[in-house]
Amino acid sequence: MMSALLRQSRHLLLPAALIGVVAVLLAMRSVPSDLDRVIASGELVVVSRPSPATWYQDQHGDTGFEYQLARSFADELGVSLRMVKADSLPSLIDMVRNGEADIAAAALAITPERQERLRFTGSYMNNGDQMISRSGEARPASLADLNGKHIAVLAGSGQEESIRELIRHGQDLRFQAIHDVSTEKLLNLVDEGYFDLAIVDENSWRLNKALFPELVGGITLTERQLGWALRKSGDNSLYLAAQRFLTQRKADGTVAKLEQRFFHNAAQMNLYSSRSFLKHLDVRLPNYAEAFRTAGEESGFDWRLLAAMGYQESLWDANAVSPTGVRGLMMLTLHTAAEMGVSDRTDPLQSIRAGAAYLRKIYDRIPARIADPDRMWMAVAAYNVGFGHMEDARVLTQKQGGNPDLWSDVQQRLPLLRDANYYSDTRHGYARGGMQSVIYVRHIRQYYDLLVWASESNRHGPNMVAMLGNGQ
Repeated sequence: MMSALLRQSRHLLLPAALIGVVAVLLAMRSVPSDLDRVIASGELVVVSRPSPATWYQDQHGDTGFEYQLARSFADELGVSLRMVKADSLPSLIDMVRNGEADIAAAALAITPERQERLRFTGSYMNNGDQMISRSGEARPASLADLNGKHIAVLAGSGQEESIRELIRHGQDLRFQAIHDVSTEKLLNLVDEGYFDLAIVDENSWRLNKALFPELVGGITLTERQLGWALRKSGDNSLYLAAQRFLTQRKADGTVAKLEQRFFHNAAQMNLYSSRSFLKHLDVRLPNYAEAFRTAGEESGFDWRLLAAMGYQESLWDANAVSPTGVRGLMMLTLHTAAEMGVSDRTDPLQSIRAGAAYLRKIYDRIPARIADPDRMWMAVAAYNVGFGHMEDARVLTQKQGGNPDLWSDVQQRLPLLRDANYYSDTRHGYARGGMQSVIYVRHIRQYYDLLVWASESNRHGPNMVAMLGNGQ
């Protein structure tokens, strides 16, 4: 009797146990993964620190290496991108750990200390820690030369970790970790003599060295790898998606193209050109900044782009005259001046407004299907070489199998319009300045970037930063 009851109780307990297991499995299935949560919310939240090396705004809105890469990831997930700002590196790390952001994309070096707090993807780019000092002073050639020097680093940065590691290994170093400042402001402290040296990452130095011609790069302390950072958790879904995305983008050349665009093509100016630009930025541009702003509002263009064109044309000299007879701040030809109603080409206000209006006229003639920034750079090139020749270059691009709606493809064909093998079959014929127009656009992009980045630094004092503003 007792054995029968025991057997019966076992049969009753087995279904109950199964029900419990099923309940647990259902509960586990009801909790969405991190990736599911992002897709369901319709947005990917990415935290970064605004800087020329990560995320900033130009004439087309948000841009920068990290921004473009993050936007591409959001596009792949089929969600929108929401960028959020961190005021410091420690706060950026906390925002990821607290779940306020899904990913940190901020040129973060993968370090042992950070790996204890965050989960990093594999590296998508290498970056070094570089010593920066003032020109004319002895540059450190080894670690021993750092003894007795007053060194500045960003608080919470990989560079601070490097310094602390060197000290732990016996180096006698004196440094100060500066809180809540940008790389640009750190460089400014060295430039003005508050510190002997600064340690910054190489990419940031590439972007800023034209703004600080009196500073020079020195030895590289450490080679680092950069990665995106996510919250540590048992859920790997978003991490694996980010890891897969970065691996694919490295393999297909996307990362290399972004690196070339934002770092290696950035403001490659010699010392004389840098000094000349900064001098004119301080002395000449304030005389015309308001006129550029007004022209920007009227034409719908970022005034800093118009100012960059003005600098390329005349070095912001209202009385400039070229050997071919074009003159004024925006170097208008007689034909263009007459077309735009300019009575005096040496009048800077007339010249700036006419130049902006003429650029708008060209821009509006370019097919609307061409997206910016390609449409803008084609318009800028046409300002220099002529709209007809630009169209010939686009037709030639299509004939050769390129994309006539991409500036990167069209700029390769513009120089061909000097060759009879190519221009003889075009509508507008020989174009003397094809290669010149490519260089023209390249320089304007460099000057424009410098004007944008100058607003991030204190290199020119608060009045200049206030004048540069945000461009809109």
